[in-house]
Amino acid sequence: MPTEVLQLGLDTFGDVNARLDGAPAPYAEVIRNVVAQGVLADQVSVDAFGVGEHHRDDFAVSAPEMVLAAIAARTGRILLGSAVTVLSSDDPIRVYERFATLDGISDGRAEVTLGRGSFTESFPLFGYDLADYEMLFSEKLDLFAALRSEGPVTWSGRHRAPLTDTEVFPKTTRGVLPVWVGVGGSPESVVRAARYGFPLMLAVIGGDPARFRPYAELYRRSLTELGQPILPVGVHAPGFVADTDEEAQRLLFPHFKRARDRIGRDRGWSPVTKEQYIADIEHGAMHVGSPDTVALKIATTVRTLGLQRFDLKYSYGTMPHEHLMRAVELFGTKVIPRVREILAS
Repeated sequence: MPTEVLQLGLDTFGDVNARLDGAPAPYAEVIRNVVAQGVLADQVSVDAFGVGEHHRDDFAVSAPEMVLAAIAARTGRILLGSAVTVLSSDDPIRVYERFATLDGISDGRAEVTLGRGSFTESFPLFGYDLADYEMLFSEKLDLFAALRSEGPVTWSGRHRAPLTDTEVFPKTTRGVLPVWVGVGGSPESVVRAARYGFPLMLAVIGGDPARFRPYAELYRRSLTELGQPILPVGVHAPGFVADTDEEAQRLLFPHFKRARDRIGRDRGWSPVTKEQYIADIEHGAMHVGSPDTVALKIATTVRTLGLQRFDLKYSYGTMPHEHLMRAVELFGTKVIPRVREILAS
């Protein structure tokens, strides 16, 4: 695969982290830290930086576009997007307006990843019924697709007032907003992304990335059958980079376990063990280790799935800001060049 078409990015959800002394950082500090991490990513030549949306007490970012705008004002080249925007519980017009505004601030560097989200807190928060989970996403994605023309839109659905020859402002720098659709493993979602002509972002958060190969193949086959052009396939996967494998595994484990066990209590999972953690690093979705180790695993994932984009979700739980900054630095200065070298060999 030509390495020049591969984009390598970083994602964060703005997890509420601890300081080096173990004290929890306030939300405002976490948000400023995310901005600093995004600025550093630009400085070390990372291709893209994504910030996700959550509405829980263990995440500081509920309005990623504002955080991205702060990063945009201090950077000059990096792509800026949402690690996920929960379109189901938002208004497609407002989402488009916010990202078109970000596109203006960043001089054409904005993109958005639309998804249903793996958490559901936003639905009752914004007055939506979880019984409409699937229909909300399908209908709102349809409207968002219509808005991308940036011309007059006529549209109707069940969950909002119809539009008749309606235009949305501002317009984007390039006349179209780059959009990915995030998919966690639903064949129906894969085909829907192909039908709308949106690039596919696979959320590989557990298990061997190779098990997502059928979804990548289904997407490409669907594009062909639907008469769509060939479009990029990307992966969002968790990981962490430190100077050595031992350091990366040692630093990450307590924060990984704390965050994973909290989510597990909500979802009926057993507490994660150290053995399971190591197994996921060696054979699963976790891209954790030294720059060489992480680069080799990313290159393997890229080759296996035929990717044009790989985003590392580099923040996890209460990992201190200082360690995250080092991970960002290593990703840009060591991992990215090594991935390109491996793929070119």
